[in-house]
Amino acid sequence: MTPFDFLPISDSSDGMRMLEGITVIDLTTSIAGPYATQLLADLGATVIKVEKQHGGDDARAWGPPFLHGESLWFLSVNRNKQSVTLDISCERGRAVLDQLIAGADVLVVNLGASAQERLGIGYARLAALNPALIHASLTGFGLLGARRDLPCYDLIAEGYSGVMDLTGEPENAPQKIGTPAADLLAGQDAAMAVLAALIERQRTGRGKRIDISMVRSMTRFMAPRIVPYLGAGEAVTRSGGRDSVIAIYQVFQAADLPLTLGLGNDVIWRRFWSAVGEPDYGNDPRFASNQQRREHRAEIVERIAAIIARRSRREWLELLGAQRIPAGPINRVDEVVQDPELLEEGLFYAARTAGGMVPQLGLGIGFDGKTQVHRSPPPALGEHTATVLQGRLGMSAEAVRALRNDGII
Repeated sequence: MTPFDFLPISDSSDGMRMLEGITVIDLTTSIAGPYATQLLADLGATVIKVEKQHGGDDARAWGPPFLHGESLWFLSVNRNKQSVTLDISCERGRAVLDQLIAGADVLVVNLGASAQERLGIGYARLAALNPALIHASLTGFGLLGARRDLPCYDLIAEGYSGVMDLTGEPENAPQKIGTPAADLLAGQDAAMAVLAALIERQRTGRGKRIDISMVRSMTRFMAPRIVPYLGAGEAVTRSGGRDSVIAIYQVFQAADLPLTLGLGNDVIWRRFWSAVGEPDYGNDPRFASNQQRREHRAEIVERIAAIIARRSRREWLELLGAQRIPAGPINRVDEVVQDPELLEEGLFYAARTAGGMVPQLGLGIGFDGKTQVHRSPPPALGEHTATVLQGRLGMSAEAVRALRNDGII
């Protein structure tokens, strides 16, 4: 038995077709780059994942936990792709890669500028080979500047951006976000930038050099905190489950379990107090604006906390939901994956692989009422090497066999 035995099974389907006909060569590893290319794959692009012959994508070794010998972190960001193993550090391997890139629309790479030049996969050289190529680099610090060749992971980018300093309770140490946020945000940025470049290419016929920095993406995520600081000089500090701008916007403890409550505007403020049977408090002129409520935050929080503590979370969510007051549970992961609405929408499912069933989390974006994106499960290392080289490059079985015998693939 596994925790996902209750999930519906999604066999390979047509998935999405918006990017059908677009070919992406994926030279990335870990999370950010593979997440970017999975987004493109989910939208219909053909993604050819080029990996090292021994070990492949670094994330394949990230575990435990493993399932059927595969890292579950790897399985989370690599569906709908084909895996090719290729040694691009040698001349014969680079020649094969050049052939793949010559017939591709997009290249995504997460190596720094120096490494790209050393391996012959920098923009200038490849643009000469394929002028229509969209060359997307996704690195920790970008392709320019003094830090361009420094290594980086999500943890490092979160620290640079300031988000860690603002995460956690004020009396505790800074905290990393509970998911690799910098990886995922930078991956989304890369996919978005590729889509924009594809649209421009329809007008110009020319490719583009895209430079995504995890630090820049994560820092932009901080805009609602950074811009107010720059504009007003107000100190920005950790506030835990409470927001320092909106009053009231935080966690409260019900009789049994905690819940979130967001009284984000004047109408919702008054609606809340009517819902709890104290409309006069909601109409008190001392609390007429968010600015005034911030000045009286301690008093208000104490009063709301006493009220919320009287009933169970379920009772409050039913009452507040009926009155259209923003509130919700604080779900554990095991509760999230059993959320009936998300299950009904098909966000969580199981997919068949050669090794057995694996869990997947879908795209979660609907197009004309359709959300299913699954075409194929995350590939085994090198699973499609022969298929790609013979089918896309027209190599003979003998040529593929020679490359394999010589350790190139």
